[in-house]
Amino acid sequence: MSYENLRSAIESDLPRLQGMLEDLVRIPSVSAPGFDRANVRRAADHIVALLTDQGFANVQLLEPTDGNPAIFGEIKGPEGAPTVLLYAHYDVQPPGPLAEWDTGPFDPVVRDGRIYGRGASDDKAGLIMHLGAIAAHGDDLPVSVQVFFEGEEEAGSASLEEILETHSQLLAPDVIVIGDGGNWEVGVPALLTSLRGLAAVTIEIRTLQSAVHSGQYGGVFPDALTAMVRLLATLHDEDGRVAVPGLVSEEVDGLEIPLDLARRLTGAVEGVSEIGEGSIPSRLWTRPSISTLAIDAPAVSEAINQLVPVARAKVSLRVAPGDRGKDALEKLKAHLVKNAPWGTEVVFLHEEHGDPSELETANETVELWEEAFRLAFGAEPVHMGAGGSIPFIATFAEMFPDAPILVTGCGDPTSAYHAPNESQDIGDLGKSTLAEAIALSLLADR
Repeated sequence: MSYENLRSAIESDLPRLQGMLEDLVRIPSVSAPGFDRANVRRAADHIVALLTDQGFANVQLLEPTDGNPAIFGEIKGPEGAPTVLLYAHYDVQPPGPLAEWDTGPFDPVVRDGRIYGRGASDDKAGLIMHLGAIAAHGDDLPVSVQVFFEGEEEAGSASLEEILETHSQLLAPDVIVIGDGGNWEVGVPALLTSLRGLAAVTIEIRTLQSAVHSGQYGGVFPDALTAMVRLLATLHDEDGRVAVPGLVSEEVDGLEIPLDLARRLTGAVEGVSEIGEGSIPSRLWTRPSISTLAIDAPAVSEAINQLVPVARAKVSLRVAPGDRGKDALEKLKAHLVKNAPWGTEVVFLHEEHGDPSELETANETVELWEEAFRLAFGAEPVHMGAGGSIPFIATFAEMFPDAPILVTGCGDPTSAYHAPNESQDIGDLGKSTLAEAIALSLLADR
């Protein structure tokens, strides 16, 4: 079958879908602590209206005890048809330094076939992809669909387990499609086969009861910033390999990412060398990595001649597939305690962890999606890993052990997730939507 009816429907509908995405980008639904949760609620209400207008039934906000709601809605297909659960998240990362954006992060603009704005790709495009794929079938949807749109993914999905436990009777998936992945490159679709997990800590080191004059007392006891820097330096060896012992680390075969492409995509400045070992896909997907995300310190413009008494930092460990988030967290903590310099004590102010995922690809559902990708993109789909984390995939796998899980998406390596000038290619939005619409038909035909 050519599925030209679906292709024509989505081509005609793409301007509407683009407008829906731009409207969502305008709502600053940042879920991080310290941001106005009313904006997340406003986005949720907006999506509820979209679902209602599109003919979804049983549309509702799934409220946690304390946190942002998830959104549920469903459309029943023919009797006996499989049920597909479509996941996306509507919360977004903070915009970061506004000066680094070419235009306002919540003022979507289109340049060179891309929509720019925070959440344009991660993950409001995934949400629009799901709605567009369903709409393409009109009144002849061949399967039953349930949508589950989360409001806290970017803040660690703290309420997700409670929401799923409380409302588990709503969900009955035969297949789960998580629209929070991405394509290999513009025009080349991908299915994710693995994702790294996460272990993160916020730590504090105190060396003095209070600040004292750096000239009068410097040289006897350390300031806290110097102690913190010395501790953070132990997380890597001289070649930039992660130095925390006991973490799982594997090598990827088959796929390669050229060094010049990796340098261009990350924006590495001239002269900065690589760190770690192994192929670039391995370092991104199947080996652990550690980053210092933040340090509390006086601004240089506010510095005075004093020994800083206390320092805090957030350390993030991406956990390789085959490891466990909790185990990796304990190894990270043990390393920090063991390597604290000059008799200092490491205090853990916050901890979090999430498991990595390995997704089964040897099944008929994956084959159907691969065929849908070929028909929609005219290109062979790539099986690839991901360096980012979606820890709740393990939760879905445990709750619905018989439902294949697929991770797809609309973005590409140039989409700048979590970075300034995040963007979504409009052509790939249309192709990804078409692929999902075709896959729903193929699933029903099976």
